[in-house]
Amino acid sequence: MPIRINLLAEALEEEDLRRRDPVKRAIYVGSLLVVLSLVWWSSTLLEYMLERSGLSQIQAEIDSRTNEYSVVKINLKKNEEVQSRLDALQKLSAARFLQGSFLNALQQVYVPNVQPIRLRLEQSYTLNAGVASKTNDFGVVAGRPPTSTERKLLTLDAKDFSPNPGDQVNKFKAALAAEAYFNLNLNPTNGVRLTSLSPPQAASDSKPYVLFSLECRFADKTP
Repeated sequence: MPIRINLLAEALEEEDLRRRDPVKRAIYVGSLLVVLSLVWWSSTLLEYMLERSGLSQIQAEIDSRTNEYSVVKINLKKNEEVQSRLDALQKLSAARFLQGSFLNALQQVYVPNVQPIRLRLEQSYTLNAGVASKTNDFGVVAGRPPTSTERKLLTLDAKDFSPNPGDQVNKFKAALAAEAYFNLNLNPTNGVRLTSLSPPQAASDSKPYVLFSLECRFADKTP
């Protein structure tokens, strides 16, 4: 039988051992893991960038809506202030002192031998500051809007030329206080007050008379 000798057997065996070397396998496996890690990291980074871009868009939309809400809130506050002023003007218009009604009531007061000769009406307004709404631990405490108080003072000068000058002064004062308009609008306490009374006097061509002044204080009004 012929004997066969493979002279390359030893070289082939060494080559096979090199191919089966565990270090190389580890290097191959490690390289593969590194490549897979890079692929996973790249995909994660891309997803993060996409999510961040979406978040930025959502945040921009929220900011836009927040700005719109702030504008709407400011406009609502302005509308409330305007409406409050309109309501105050309507109240003032409804409660304001009417000169025509006052003069019509004055001409209804008549006492014989008494002649009104001059009147002066003083009107003044006092502004009362409002209080802003406050928020505390229990909620919102409603404020108070500013108001104005109207004060009116009538000074009436008249002449009493009755047979006994001065006798009709108190009668005229009582008649003025009893007239419906004055009775309703004058200050309940000391609404009509005698402020001056002159001594009897007379001109060469007239009867003796006295001059007197009445002060009529109307009730304060705060619409």
